[in-house]
Amino acid sequence: MSRRRVVITGLGPVTAHGVGIDPLWRALCDGRSALAPIRAFDASGFRAASGGELPGSFDVKELVPKSYRKATKVMARDIEIAVGAALMAVKDAGLATRGTDPDNPPTIPPDRFGCHIGAGLIAAELDELTAALATSRGANGAFDPAHWGQQGMQELTPLWLLKYLPNMLACHVTIIHDCQGPSNTITCNEASSGLSLAESQRVIERGAADACLSGGADSKMNPMAYLRQELAGRFAPCGTTDDATAVVRPFDASASGTLLGEGGGILVLEAEESARARGARIHAVLSGTGASQSWCDDTVGLVPDATGESLADAIHAALRDASVSAAEIDAIIPFGSGVPALDALERAALARVFGDALATKPFVTLAPSIGATIAGFGAIAVAVACRAITEQRLPARMNARETGGLLAGAAPSAPHALRHVLVCTPSLGGQNSAVVVSKPA
Repeated sequence: MSRRRVVITGLGPVTAHGVGIDPLWRALCDGRSALAPIRAFDASGFRAASGGELPGSFDVKELVPKSYRKATKVMARDIEIAVGAALMAVKDAGLATRGTDPDNPPTIPPDRFGCHIGAGLIAAELDELTAALATSRGANGAFDPAHWGQQGMQELTPLWLLKYLPNMLACHVTIIHDCQGPSNTITCNEASSGLSLAESQRVIERGAADACLSGGADSKMNPMAYLRQELAGRFAPCGTTDDATAVVRPFDASASGTLLGEGGGILVLEAEESARARGARIHAVLSGTGASQSWCDDTVGLVPDATGESLADAIHAALRDASVSAAEIDAIIPFGSGVPALDALERAALARVFGDALATKPFVTLAPSIGATIAGFGAIAVAVACRAITEQRLPARMNARETGGLLAGAAPSAPHALRHVLVCTPSLGGQNSAVVVSKPA
C-alpha cells in the first residue's frame, strides 16, 4: 500500500526566548542563552538555581479566545505552554480554526483534524496543595492521614485535578481549535514529543486525518517537579551568582550536568496533498520516525543503557521509515543535555549508526541556549530543524570545547547544505525517539 506523505506546515515553539520560531531562531544563530536565575520559586537550596523560564510577558489569557479565558484558571503551566504553542502553529500554517477565526469555515474539517501532544508528569502547585494539607493536622499539630482521607482533601477546589492530568494539554488544544479527529497523549519524559509526532504521522498516513496538531510541552519550574530532577542527579552545579549561560556543555569532557528549561512545541503535520491543495507553505517533510525501549538495570532509567544499542535501534528505524541512509544525514539534533551519562549514551548510539562518519556530522545543541526542555524537546528540535533546512544554515553552538572528535564544540552560525536532519533523544524511563526531517522536493 502506498503511504500518504506527511509534511510540516506550521511551527509553534514556545521557549525561554519567546513565543514562536522567529525569536528562538534568532537567539540560536546569535549564540545567545536565556538561562538565568529562576524566578518562579526560591531555588537557592538546589544544586542548580538557574534555568530557562518563559519571558515574563507570556500570558496565556492573550493566547486564547476571549470566550475561553475562564478556562485558563484550570491550566497548569504545561497546559498554558501547549495552548500558546498550538496557536502559533495554527497561525504559522495559515489555518482557520474555531480558535482563530470562528466566523468562517475551518480550513481543515474538524473530523479530519487530529491532535497528539506529549506531556510530562505535571506537579501540583505547592500553595494549592499545602493550603488543603494544612487543614488535616492532628491534636499534636502533625499531619493526620486519616483526616486527610476523610475530609481534608475536600478542601481542594472541585476542579483541582483537571489542572494536573497530562491529557489536559491535548484536551484544551482540541477544544479551542475544534480538533475532532484522532487524539492521544504520550507521557514518556524526554521522548514524549517525538513519539507524539510519530503517532500523528501514522494517523495521517493511514488516512484517519488530513492534519494534526502534534508535539509536546513541559515545565519543571515547580519545587516538586524540580526536586525529581535533582534526585535523578541531572543538574549541573550553578549557584545564584554563577553565570548560567556558560554552565551547560553538551558532549564536553568537563560537562557536569544540565539546567532545565520550560517550553514546548506544537507543529501542524499535514498530508502533502492537503497542504498543496490549499497552497500552504511547506517547511519540511516528516520523512520518518522510530522508537524503541532501553533496558535499564535500575528499572527507572536513572542509570541509562551505556551501550546506546536501543537508541541506535530507534534511529535505524527512523532511517528505514524515511528510506534514507545514515550517509545522507547532514546534521544531528541530539538531546545533548550535558548530563555525562546521557551524553555518553547518545554518543555510543550515534557511533553505532554512523561509525567513523559521525565525526563529519555537525550537531545542533539546544540545551545551552534554552535548557533541557524534557517532554517539549522533540517538537522544539524539529521546529529548529525545519528552519535550518529552510535557511540552509546551522545555528551557533555554545560552551562545549573538548568533545572527543564530535562536531559539537562551540561554533558560530554558518551556512550548510541540509537535505536530511536527524532529531533523537533517550529518556528517563528508557523510551527512545528518532525523527528524520527532510527538505521538500
